[in-house]
Amino acid sequence: MTIKNTISEIWYTRCPVPTPVGLAVQLGLLEEAFAKEGVKLNSIIDSKDRAIRSSHFDHHLNYSFRHGGNVPPIRARSEGNPTRLVGITWTDEFQAIITLPESGIKTTKDLVGRRFGIARRPPGIVDFMAATTLKGLVSALSLEGLRHDQVEIVDIALTDSVLDGREGPQLYGLRNRQAYGAEIAALLRGEVDAIYVKGTSGIAVANLIAAHTVVEFGFHPDPKIRINSGSPRVLTVDERLAEDRPDLVARLIETLHRASDWAEAHPDDVRRFVAREVGASEEVVAAANGPDLHKHLGLGLEPELVDAIGHYKDFLYEWGFLERDFDINAWVDRRPWDGIDIRAVA
Repeated sequence: MTIKNTISEIWYTRCPVPTPVGLAVQLGLLEEAFAKEGVKLNSIIDSKDRAIRSSHFDHHLNYSFRHGGNVPPIRARSEGNPTRLVGITWTDEFQAIITLPESGIKTTKDLVGRRFGIARRPPGIVDFMAATTLKGLVSALSLEGLRHDQVEIVDIALTDSVLDGREGPQLYGLRNRQAYGAEIAALLRGEVDAIYVKGTSGIAVANLIAAHTVVEFGFHPDPKIRINSGSPRVLTVDERLAEDRPDLVARLIETLHRASDWAEAHPDDVRRFVAREVGASEEVVAAANGPDLHKHLGLGLEPELVDAIGHYKDFLYEWGFLERDFDINAWVDRRPWDGIDIRAVA
């Protein structure tokens, strides 16, 4: 008889993007599932303790799980943090290179010799937005057989860490600053000629300034063009949780499948719930994620999903965002899936 390691609480975190974890939290499914196991869920990103909040990026907390953008967990794994990749969600989103209408840049080929802005955060936490922007630029240029060195890359220096935004009073009482503020300001000041934007925040700011879309590729038929920090997103757990309580990891996966099944049957509600999650209107969510968002909140570990994460891991290593490489397949842990009857979950 196997004796379970008794734990009373688990830490979890999610990015403010469409994920089955976010949906399961809003539906109350996660709290219900873990309460039945006598386990309390604590939110990492909502903690007032900066050291706890930093686990959203470096995954250092024992008995924790994370679902969201893949750059921080990939970086954490490359630094030796003992985590396991237990699920992947691929939800495509708007990705584009934009400029001002008067820039004279009409097509991707017009970017040659022009200034492309990339916001850079101070050292410390992996600069996932810079990595995202670089991958977007490289993907866009590759569609025309162009290289990044044919464009002048201009760094836009940011002074705040991503953790600073959750400390002290917030501007106008809002929890987070609007994304792409520094990039849009540089564009309007004429310091750069084009920038990359993505997701609900990206499509909102592009609409705000009546930008010209040089190229949009968030729904391109080639998955390697679409692959970026948010496409696909990863579900990771720390080693202690994976080894001590694999039954709870299995319960997590089962619960997320319940949320995914619910989503497929409730497209209008999904759009409303995601709008709340990302802090945008339903109209913006529909434009940024497409009409079939409710069909793309599933969870899996299919080879093509793992390969997509491996492709982006290789990009991050090549561009210096990782200090060391690692075997993506050794990161994957399929054990929690054993014995789960997904058909019986709904």
